[in-house]
Amino acid sequence: MLQYGFMQNAFLVSVFIALLCPSIGIFLVLRRYSMIGDTLSHASLAGVTIGLLGGQNPVLGAFVFTAASGALIEFLRGYFKKNTDLILSVVLALCVGIAISVISSGKLHVNADAFLFGSILTVTRLDMILVMILSLISVLIILLLYHQMLYIAFDEEAAAIARVHVRLINYVFSILVAAAVSVTIRIVGVLVISSMIALPVAAALQLQRGFKVTLVFSVIFSMTDILLGLFLSYYLGVAPGGFTALVSVAVLVLVIVFKRFASVAKRLEGGAVT
Repeated sequence: MLQYGFMQNAFLVSVFIALLCPSIGIFLVLRRYSMIGDTLSHASLAGVTIGLLGGQNPVLGAFVFTAASGALIEFLRGYFKKNTDLILSVVLALCVGIAISVISSGKLHVNADAFLFGSILTVTRLDMILVMILSLISVLIILLLYHQMLYIAFDEEAAAIARVHVRLINYVFSILVAAAVSVTIRIVGVLVISSMIALPVAAALQLQRGFKVTLVFSVIFSMTDILLGLFLSYYLGVAPGGFTALVSVAVLVLVIVFKRFASVAKRLEGGAVT
């Protein structure tokens, strides 16, 4: 299977996605802001259609438009502090409206459906290079801003009092989310991007460990989800996006069941000792 060039590209892109998505997703989940992934995934579709319409690389178009949408969400948070869901609905409507209008205009000469469901056949060498650059820059920024982002994730107001540049870091974080969404769109598709950001983190949180251990397990679960989804979808002849989402849910369920069995076994062991 890996003798094919497109599968080699897809494999390398998947490794970078598996590293990047949970690294971003864990901060989103801790901030109870995981639905922003769903909104920005639809923004990426609008970016893809605009990029294709302008004859540009769709991944680059998705990154630019999604980053602008993330910045717009952060800007609107200043006006709708108690209605974050309303902001997401407004931006979602704007992005879906643009995407549908461009697709239905008849001026798009490329099939955009591959970006909805994900297609390993569409991963080009240029896409791979873009994904690698965006992923490496994003991981580097996370490492540089790690402590500030962690502080903001747990208590934004306390971070502001401690003179952390909350507003600026939130804008930077929005761009990081945009990068994660943009690099994922080729493999898993628009419809299930948010699952790649949130589900590995949800599985890792079940282990109830510290932040760093949870982050490491999030990456491990993400790697498992996306590589299993990629390989199995190839042999089953189905879209990798949908199957990766199924694998992610299955891994989460397995972790919950394992945790429950481990808890029962520990209780029985304690009862036997007493």
